[in-house]
Amino acid sequence: MLKIRFFIYLLFVSFVFSCVPKKEVVYLQEIKNNTGAKTNYEPLIKADDVLFIHVSTLDPKAAEPFNIGQNEGGVAANAMQLQRNTYLVNNEGFIQFPVLGDLKVSGLKRNEVIGLLRKKIAEFVKDPVINLRIMNYKISVTGEVNNPGTYTISSERITIFEALAMAGDMTLFGKRENVLIIRENQGEKITARLDITNPNVINSPYYYLTQNDVVYVEPNKRKINSTAIGPNILAGISILGFALTTIILLTK
Repeated sequence: MLKIRFFIYLLFVSFVFSCVPKKEVVYLQEIKNNTGAKTNYEPLIKADDVLFIHVSTLDPKAAEPFNIGQNEGGVAANAMQLQRNTYLVNNEGFIQFPVLGDLKVSGLKRNEVIGLLRKKIAEFVKDPVINLRIMNYKISVTGEVNNPGTYTISSERITIFEALAMAGDMTLFGKRENVLIIRENQGEKITARLDITNPNVINSPYYYLTQNDVVYVEPNKRKINSTAIGPNILAGISILGFALTTIILLTK
């Protein structure tokens, strides 16, 4: 009888450890309804960004000098136009643009770079239209998520929750109150920690991720303890408990 009680006790302990408190799982806890605040977030251009820039005008010939390879004919040239119209931002924050030469773009928003180009190109052609995109906008999500990896972003705006959703969301073992963001700014690594159970996280400067950010989800104590104990032991206890319960029911 003593052995039976001991095994029942072990089964109970296993059950308790398997339960996950709500406060460790729920995002944006106790968030209240409000009218919302407008956000005007735009990423800043950084060193090593790859920018696609295309210039259009009413007279296509007038725009040719500002678009690398556009005056070359053939199917191959058209297929490579996207690649040829890209510009790497160097370590000093400059791109080398046709006709205009070196332009400092790092630290500027996308619309600010467009405005700079439009102003300078307007000295040569009338009413230029500038199309600019960041081609290497990607983020990495690792740690306690279901699908860790590096993800290319088609837009230029992504929140921490959207990034987690792309990675299949956190596992139950993810530490939601201490999500690490690693960001590079002018060659310097910056780190910040977010508590995504707190509704005020939406006001954080790290709520919107920038290109090449790394999101790391740390394992919680439950995952660390289960690793130390060993998942096989817990599974064994559960199996023994089930077997014991079955024996008790059959021998009554």
